[in-house]
Amino acid sequence: MSGQERRRRAGGRAGNRDRRSGELFPQMPWRIPVNLDAPTEPLDEDGIHAIHSGAMQILEEIGVEFLNEEALEIFKEAGCKVDGTNVRMGRDWVMEMVSRAPASFTLLPRNPDRKLTIGGKHIVFGNVSSPPNYFDLELGKKVPGTRKQCVRLLKLTQHFNCIHFAGGYPVEPVDIHPSVRHLDVLYDKLTLTDKVLHAYSLGKERVEDVMEMVKIGSALSEEEFQECPRMYTNINSTSPLKHDQPMIDGCLRLVRRGQAVVVSPFTLAGAMAPVTMAGAVTLSIAEGLSAIALFQHVAPGSSCAFGTFTSNVDMQSGAPAFGTPEYVRATQMTGQLARYYDLPMRSSGVCAANVPDGQAMWETSNSLWAAVQSGSNMVYHAAGWLEGGLIACPEKFVMDCEVLQMIQRYMEPEVVATNPEDIALDAIREVGSSGHYFGIQHTQDRYETAFYRPFVSDWTNFEAWMINGGTWTAERAHALCKQIIERFEPPPLDDDIREELAAFVERRKREGGAPTDF
Repeated sequence: MSGQERRRRAGGRAGNRDRRSGELFPQMPWRIPVNLDAPTEPLDEDGIHAIHSGAMQILEEIGVEFLNEEALEIFKEAGCKVDGTNVRMGRDWVMEMVSRAPASFTLLPRNPDRKLTIGGKHIVFGNVSSPPNYFDLELGKKVPGTRKQCVRLLKLTQHFNCIHFAGGYPVEPVDIHPSVRHLDVLYDKLTLTDKVLHAYSLGKERVEDVMEMVKIGSALSEEEFQECPRMYTNINSTSPLKHDQPMIDGCLRLVRRGQAVVVSPFTLAGAMAPVTMAGAVTLSIAEGLSAIALFQHVAPGSSCAFGTFTSNVDMQSGAPAFGTPEYVRATQMTGQLARYYDLPMRSSGVCAANVPDGQAMWETSNSLWAAVQSGSNMVYHAAGWLEGGLIACPEKFVMDCEVLQMIQRYMEPEVVATNPEDIALDAIREVGSSGHYFGIQHTQDRYETAFYRPFVSDWTNFEAWMINGGTWTAERAHALCKQIIERFEPPPLDDDIREELAAFVERRKREGGAPTDF
């Protein structure tokens, strides 16, 4: 069978499970939202230049530590000042390198109908990634993540059309040894989802294994794999002012083979960054651009995005806080700088709450709307995140998807259409100053699609809610989770591709997988 024939058979329909989901609740169809709003811009022009200038001074005068020997050699060859692990780089060189990065790029998974545009006014949402713990209402407590729980969350990732990409492990399956964990989870991702997926930059073996599995899953030759990004990685700097060995190594391997990289400094104002939000954003800009400049020097034009993960700590406890007013402003400010550098931007849907309650939803809503206001193109952790990223929760996943669908509806052009039928003067004449609009033809023609239809929110009054059982939001989300998982059917995948993936996993396990410290 030719690679092209196998590739056609490896893909699935974009509307996978739409029919099933319609039986459960009115899920919105798959589409890539386009942000119609002008971004919120708290900085004036002087403010933008002040942060940019501060970041450039950091790079020129203070420098950034790179704990990667290959990167240090590359910086030396490029004419940067390297003193041990400290790298200082001139602003002209940094800006020249950053200008090579494309303003937008496309990610193409095994199902081509699920391709994503990262950049412009597009905004896409991903699942929760990397929590070590899991909580649901049935358990009633926080427990270490398992493969079974990871699979549940991957099924939710595939089911919901408002989730556009499968980020890192939706919960860390600590019941699988770290040396082979990536093999099992990537096998599950590639067989349970057909969406864009992620590789952790945690050593060359993990990155190389994931690239090979993505090639197998899409039946690609090496040339086809490198034609456009088929996957991506996300790395964090080790704030303040440090990049570690494995993350830089993984990114270099990926950009050399045409894959995408997101650089997301994790700066917490008051702890890992200055207590002022302008100072924290400035530090993050310096950290992020230093790595992007390196990748553009090595692979000019490679697909890179700037990620913001700037928030603050609780100054009473030192614990990270998310969805705060400062977090919102930092995200908006970083959006202005990303546009200044003409880079796509990633942000997050995050909260500090410990359970799927009111705090969880208002903090997450704050962070999701900050993503919209900032002009973010890629939103990590948009569904399922709790306890500052230490817990993944399926009920929270479903509740967050309600918010994401509302945001998607908010962005649809027909909501603000102003053609004569939308202005509705004939309907206004018909009703006049008495009567109502319920029964007129203008309403009857549109009542099914006129407004957003919730699937977990309850819009009945208190008495009707009590008659229906008086279930709270998280309880309704829990019931929906169980139904989705019980009815789940994986997207189409050719049998010989599935067998080849399984054989690769078994071979790499026999070879020992990836080295670990234990």
